[in-house]
Amino acid sequence: MKISARIEIFKEGDSFVALSPELNVSSFGETIGEAQRSIKEAIEAFVEECERMGTLEEVLEESGFSKIGDSWESRKPIAEERLALAL
Repeated sequence: MKISARIEIFKEGDSFVALSPELNVSSFGETIGEAQRSIKEAIEAFVEECERMGTLEEVLEESGFSKIGDSWESRKPIAEERLALAL
């Protein structure tokens, strides 16, 4: 099985935080590379736990993933923009 998930990386202080928004899984590292490796490990642990509990398909579907053959793909926006509100 293959899972394709979007990852965002942010600089917070002296660390880099990696986030998978659809799965709500995050991790961090002192470099971008460490954050990337760390989020991969965190997602793998999350998926393994969901498999152990028998809830992986349900969790992926509720998170907006679609099953295509033997792969799970996260949803892809058709447009993306930033919205600034003046309150």
